[in-house]
Formats: sequence, structure tokens, C-alpha cells
Amino acid sequence: MHTWLVHPPRPALSGSARRWLTASGSLSERIRSRCGAGFRVEPLTQRRASAWLDERAALGLAAGVQPLVREVLLLCGETPVIFARSLTAARHLAGPWRSLRGLGSQPLATMLFSDPRITRGPLEFARIDNRASLYRRAAELLDTRLHDPTETLWARRSVFTSAGAPLLVSELFLPRLLSL
Repeated sequence: MHTWLVHPPRPALSGSARRWLTASGSLSERIRSRCGAGFRVEPLTQRRASAWLDERAALGLAAGVQPLVREVLLLCGETPVIFARSLTAARHLAGPWRSLRGLGSQPLATMLFSDPRITRGPLEFARIDNRASLYRRAAELLDTRLHDPTETLWARRSVFTSAGAPLLVSELFLPRLLSL
């Protein structure tokens, strides 16, 4: 099992991997700066679904509550570099997070980093493998696009808050990201 580590302390890695993982701004913009017109967001799912135990804890959700779950890939050309999963309680879709409903293939980061009323909690990091729900979900959705399903990958997450309503954003760093 994995443990989410709060930033700081920083994850135990160096170089470009560390810079990607600890970047505090928009990950979408950072990828876009490397890929140019080749950057895109591929929506995979957006529906009410069960939250995993660690997600419920991060959002303070009771068991059985089905939040809105949005899962996307960030791609550079045809290469997936990030699997992202975002959740918020469905009741917040009529309030502070109503823009999530019509996001489509637009990066969530555009909304998160352009509204000064939205605050971001600390970054948390984890080195995960196929025992982690986030990893298994990415492998399921990516099918053959996840190169080695036995390797460990870095993930990070943080809670964004708008008008007291939390939104959890988790990002799984896929192997091809570091080649950007």
C-alpha cells in the first residue's frame, strides 16, 4: 500500500522528475509549453461514482456518497503523459464547482488557476504500483498505452477549495512525461 506524503518533505527524487512533481502552477500549462499545439486533454469519464477510501478521507465524504468523478488524460501528441482524476461532492455542482459540468476537453487547470477565489492545499506525493486504486484505474483506462503495468509511478494530489467546497485533483505521472 502507499502513503501520501505532504509537501514538504519533498519526494525522494531529483532532476526533472522532481521539478515536474513539485511544480506548483498549472501542470497543463507546463506540458503545453513543451508540446505546443500537440497538447490536448482527452476526457475519459465524467459521472457520479464511488470514491476510494483515501479520496473520501481527503474530501471528508461519508461512505456511500457518490461524488462527481472526472477522469482525463493529458497528452502530448498521441502520447499520454498524465492520468488525472478529480472529485467533488455532487451538491457543489450547483454552486462553486458548477463549471465542471461543461468542461469537456478543456483543462481543469484553466479554471483552477485563473480564479483568485480558489485556493490550493498542500501537494501530497506517493510512489504507487498496481496495488493502488489510482494506478489500477489508469491501467484499466489506458489498456495497452501503459507501457509496463508492473512498474511504480509517481502521483501527486491536492485539494482545491472554492467557497468552502473541496475538489480533489490527483495526477498520475505516466512514464513518457519525463521525456518532454
